[in-house]
Amino acid sequence: MSLRNMSTAPQAREQTYSISDLAREFDVTPRTIRFYEDQRLLAPQRSGSRRIYGKRDYVRLKLILRGKRLGLSLSEVAAMFDIYDTARDEKPQLAQFLAALAERREQLERQRADIDEMLGEISVFEAQSRKILAAGRKAGAKTGKTAA
Repeated sequence: MSLRNMSTAPQAREQTYSISDLAREFDVTPRTIRFYEDQRLLAPQRSGSRRIYGKRDYVRLKLILRGKRLGLSLSEVAAMFDIYDTARDEKPQLAQFLAALAERREQLERQRADIDEMLGEISVFEAQSRKILAAGRKAGAKTGKTAA
């Protein structure tokens, strides 16, 4: 990742990133990053038509992608960002994050139960089909015919 420094004062230097830096770092497309901007989740500075992302945008993009991987919606991620931006401490954000995780866990557990049920039905149908095929082969062998 290439880093750029926009300020000349040593104490004011902040790591900055281009859109291609972030896209490469997080293995997403620049279009994805622009979409997150449109959703007001990222707010880069501008230098002409160039976007300049700071550490805040870097961390936010990391959190957006982590939230998506966990199954959170962008509106849930945005709500957590809003809480973080306005709260004096991080407890409200953590409480909301825990609630979102609990909801996602319940959803995944329901899906897992549904999948387990479907796998059980598939096993029953497979066993029945094998039994029918085996009975057909035995019947074909007795009559001298082979099943195709």
